[in-house]
This record gives sequence, C-alpha cells and structure tokens, in this order.
Amino acid sequence: MGERYSVEQRNLGKEDFVEILAFKQILQESGIVGAGGAGFPTYAKIDERAEIILMNCAECEPLLKLHRQLLEQHAEEILEAFDGIARTVGAKEAVIGVKREYKAAVRAVRQYIDAYPNMRIQLLDSAYPMGDEVVLIYEATGRVIRPGGLPIEEGVAVFNVETVYNVYRAIKCQTPVIDKLVSVVGEVEHPVTLRVPIGASIRDVVSYAGEIKVKDPAYLVGGPMMGNLAADSDVVTKTTNAIIVLDKSHSLIQRKNRNAAIDLKRAASSCCQCETCTSLCPRHALGHPIEPHKFMRSAANKDFQDTNVFLNTFFCSSCGLCENFSCPQGLSPRSLIADYKLGLRKAGVKPPANVVPAPVRKSREYRKVPEERLEARLGLSKYNVDAPLQPEDFWKGKSQIHKVKILLSQHIGAPAVPIVEKGAQVVQGQYIAKPAQGLSVGVHASVDGIVQEVTDRYILILCR
Repeated sequence: MGERYSVEQRNLGKEDFVEILAFKQILQESGIVGAGGAGFPTYAKIDERAEIILMNCAECEPLLKLHRQLLEQHAEEILEAFDGIARTVGAKEAVIGVKREYKAAVRAVRQYIDAYPNMRIQLLDSAYPMGDEVVLIYEATGRVIRPGGLPIEEGVAVFNVETVYNVYRAIKCQTPVIDKLVSVVGEVEHPVTLRVPIGASIRDVVSYAGEIKVKDPAYLVGGPMMGNLAADSDVVTKTTNAIIVLDKSHSLIQRKNRNAAIDLKRAASSCCQCETCTSLCPRHALGHPIEPHKFMRSAANKDFQDTNVFLNTFFCSSCGLCENFSCPQGLSPRSLIADYKLGLRKAGVKPPANVVPAPVRKSREYRKVPEERLEARLGLSKYNVDAPLQPEDFWKGKSQIHKVKILLSQHIGAPAVPIVEKGAQVVQGQYIAKPAQGLSVGVHASVDGIVQEVTDRYILILCR
C-alpha cells in the first residue's frame, strides 16, 4: 500500500496559520489547486508580498452556481480559513468579491464578517467576465495588473471560494482534495450541484441529475464561454466546475466544433472592422494592448508587417466575449487568437516583456456586458434554474460510480509521481502520487478500492 496522507495527525489551530512554510507544505501535500481556473497550485500563492488577498465569488461563467452556494452554506468555515491565509502571509486586507445579486451568500458572509476587522465585502456588478482575476482585482482594489503580469506583482493574491474551503478542510479536518463540487445543468431532468469523487466519469456524474432530455447530447465542461467539449467517458478533475448538457444542434456546440480554415475565410470575407470586439474587450478596457479587430484584419489578409498585432495575442484572456457576444457577423476572434498563440508558443516565441498598460479607459464602465443579456445571446436563458447544492455524501449509498480514473496532471506544473502499484488496496484520502520536483502537488485516492492500472498519466481505481 502507498503512504497515508502525511499530515493526517496534525490538528492545527488558528495560531498555526502563521507558520508559512508548514502551511505551504500542507497545501502542497493536500493537493490543493485553483478549483475552477487553470489549476495553479495554491501553495505557490502563499506569498508574503501579498498586501491584499481577494476571494473570488463572481462565478464568472453563466449558469455556474457552486461558489455562491458553498459560501452560503459554509461562510463561517470559509471566512476562518480566509482570515488564516491573510494572517499567514501578513496581508493588510482580505476582500470578498461577490456579485450583489447573490443575496443569500452576502447575508451569510455578513453574519460572520464582524469577527474579522481587516476583512470586507466588495459587491460586484452582474457582468461578464467579472470572475477574470485581472478584472476582479481592478473592481475590488483599483489596482491594474500589467499585461502578462502576475497579481502578486501588485501585492494581490486571488483565491476562489472552493479553494479557500479546501484550505479549511486540509487544516481543520485533515482532508486532502479527493472530491469536487460540480453543477450539472442544461438538458437534464433535475439540475443539481453535488460533490463527487475526483476521477468519476462525466457519464456517471450526469446520471445523478436524472434523465437527459435530448437524444443526441453534447457535454460542455467548465462553462459555456471558456469551457470545452468532452466525451461522456472523460473524467472530473480538480478544476471541473460544471457539466452543461446541450443538444448537439445547439448553436453553442456548433461554434465549439469549429474549423479554423473556414473561420479565417469567413473573417476575410465578412469582417467589416467595426471594432466592436475591441471596444467590448475587458482586458483592452484595462489598458492591455489586445485589439482583436486589428488581429482579424492582419490574420485574414496574411498581413505580417506589424508583428505586434500577433505578439499581443499573448495578452488575450480567452474570455470569448468577442466571438460569442460582440461580433455582429458571428466571427471567431477568440478561437483564431488561441490558434495563433499556440502556434507562437510551439515556435518558441515568448510574450513581450515589461509591457506598460495604457490608462484605464473612461468608457469602461459603460461597456460592461450584463450576464443576463449574454445568457440570452447564447441561448441559455431557459437553463438558468435552481441547481440545489446537495449534502456532501449525496452520491454515497446510491452510487453509480464503480471506478475512478485519477489524472496525475490536474494542475499547472509537473505531473505528480505515482507511489502505488497495480493490485494495491487503497482507502479514500490515501496518498497515491507525490509532488514532482518543481511546481507540483500530491494526488490522493478519491474512493476505497483496488488499483487496476498505473501509467505516467493516470491511476485507475476500481471501487470497493
């Protein structure tokens, strides 16, 4: 059998948060990463340069509900952990960014926040992409992150709600990351938010939402704007926030199944240089040198005279607003920009360094995109219904999950290194892969079971 979770005997109180190195070790061993973003290891964000720590409860993507639900139900625990992070890094202020429309979550926070003098709520507009950390930092602190820069350069560290709750579980309950909150919405009988084992298949998770109401379903994982299409055999990872079930004929699915060559031809024939994509670009509004309309003109016409047009694509956040809302012709700036960024990286080209942002544009306040209008434009309004958060052990006792495929790379950085072998019996929470050298985190068994397969990509466990 592999090692037990190495910090399980620690019972740390409030005073223990101040030990920054021990704290970081616990987070790394517990496998805590950004729960819904790119999966950046949380221990690497514990930095004494942080003057402000910021909790992200903006959800960002339409139809996602889990962060507000979690904050509503576990505000006391989350605020305790958030304060602990602040004291550990020596932050002067802890800010909770939450959309003002999340009234139940705001009430829950206000019930406990008076116990923390250096903590405040920042109410946010219901606009997309409010959850983008660069946008959120400006809204909550007035600080502008330079193009290509990191929040810590401006003395800010950002954590989302579920990540902070995972910190609480690791410190107070000695529980590593073995499960994930996932909202299952769209063409399902009973939209629901539930906690499921890491490595469970999309098919098994969706089954808890009742019958699928369309004959030919497609699965959009992560969110309608920045999410990706997945097969029903794909698995839940530490960053899976939602599974949106739609008919394959839905316009959003059709757009995801794009053809880059056709996108370029359509841009050449239809882009009228109206500049709406740039005008509504949230990063452009904050002074970043990303101008989608210029990129479309240059890419469509194969005009490479101004290389900055292409190099500045590195500063695109891929929020998708330009192609899913702004463009009157239904063109695909975001997707084409992503293609070029990938090509530049493969060619060894690095982002421009030390770029200074232009002043924040005065028009920014008048060019925020209301989330309600975005949902309507995407054809998703009818799916914005309650998806109630179920008890944490909801799936147990009626489990349709018979095996889990736990990926070793669910985070930015090096994949974890397996420490179990085929045939080993493992228990839930057991260490099954240790952090690799460099930026990496541990991985744990999400169920009791027997290891059926170990590769350099995943560990497959049959449930007992």
